[in-house]
Amino acid sequence: MSPFSPRGATELRFNGGYDDGYSQCACFWGTSPGSLVQRFISTVLCKGLRVLDLGCGEGKNANALAHAGSAVTAVDCSELAIANGRREFVDAEIEWVVSEGAAYLSHCEPFDVIVMYGLLHCLPSLEAISTMIASAIQKTRRGGYHILVAFNDGPHDLAAHPGLKPTLAPHEFYLDQYRLLHIVTQSTEIIHEVHPHNSIPHHHSLTRLIARTAT
Repeated sequence: MSPFSPRGATELRFNGGYDDGYSQCACFWGTSPGSLVQRFISTVLCKGLRVLDLGCGEGKNANALAHAGSAVTAVDCSELAIANGRREFVDAEIEWVVSEGAAYLSHCEPFDVIVMYGLLHCLPSLEAISTMIASAIQKTRRGGYHILVAFNDGPHDLAAHPGLKPTLAPHEFYLDQYRLLHIVTQSTEIIHEVHPHNSIPHHHSLTRLIARTAT
């Protein structure tokens, strides 16, 4: 059992999502990859790598990694997100899958890289987050990487997400999950953004990290 616990309620539950955005925007998350994925592509030879983008949304990260030469499987529980991604990124060789993350990890073959960008804070508890990270590590080949971005328990303005009840774990909780791996980079910061479907300015506290399994 991890020594860390979330700030505030211990039984946070995710009962919202991004389908409102997916239904109103052709590409809710935009087309440019996240900054941590951009950094990874610029520093690691991606050609020939087998990549799982778990909780891919509409696939902006999957698209970038596919164009960098990786064989990418993009998985999301939202049929709307996957449909948007198929339409937007038609020139990328991506395997699109509609599935819950844990269910997919239970039967997939190992990958060289697993991306979990904006997925983990949508899970219902710290235990669920820890279990998914452990399952993803088990499905990562030797010398493989995890690219992770998640809300942490720093300041948030959830005005733009009235249905979202995220599980907010401390930054140190995420570092603890990767204590047996090599953490290549890690940071915590506050981002400010506006989503295209409601134009409401808001902010989130994020954990970002790249970790590597033993070679």
